[in-house]
Amino acid sequence: MGIYWKLIWAYIKIGIFGFGGGYAMLSLVEKIVVSDNSWISEQMFTDIVAISQMTPGPIGINSATYIGFVAPGSYDPALASPLWGILGSILATLAVTVPSFFLVLYSSHFIRRHQESGVIKAIFSGLRPVVVGLIASAAIMLMNSANFNPNGETSQLTASILICVAAFCLVYFPIKLKNRTIKFHPILVIILAGITGYLLYGI
Repeated sequence: MGIYWKLIWAYIKIGIFGFGGGYAMLSLVEKIVVSDNSWISEQMFTDIVAISQMTPGPIGINSATYIGFVAPGSYDPALASPLWGILGSILATLAVTVPSFFLVLYSSHFIRRHQESGVIKAIFSGLRPVVVGLIASAAIMLMNSANFNPNGETSQLTASILICVAAFCLVYFPIKLKNRTIKFHPILVIILAGITGYLLYGI
């Protein structure tokens, strides 16, 4: 049962210190869940991140729910039952959201009262680039063999890089056709990537 206390404490820390939103906190989550405690493997972590991005809701909360579900069974095979997983999901989700809720509640009230303060403006001027750096570090962290080349095959690495580049281009660059400008919706790109993956690796 000690895994549940560890989950609660881990996600309280993530909820308090996970500045910049879900993507920015991924590096912190990976360090606590994978590197420090080995509750899940790197491969499973990247899979959970992918699922958390595709399902509705914030990635930080979604990943907490998924990790809370699988961590107990990975930590102790006696806790592999879905009921123990559901308990872990509930505890991890509450632990990551409750501290953030009260912090945002208080900080929004404080910032609203002091929004013209030079000190507050200076603090936010320093925080903005830090958030960009945290998101960039999460992106670099996910550029690993578990995402791009889990089977160690050169062909799979090449295909994964091409899918990554194509997805970026479709989402970021609009396509001009005659008098129309088409920009692909991220959901459509996710569906197309899933179909491509199935055609390449599933058949």
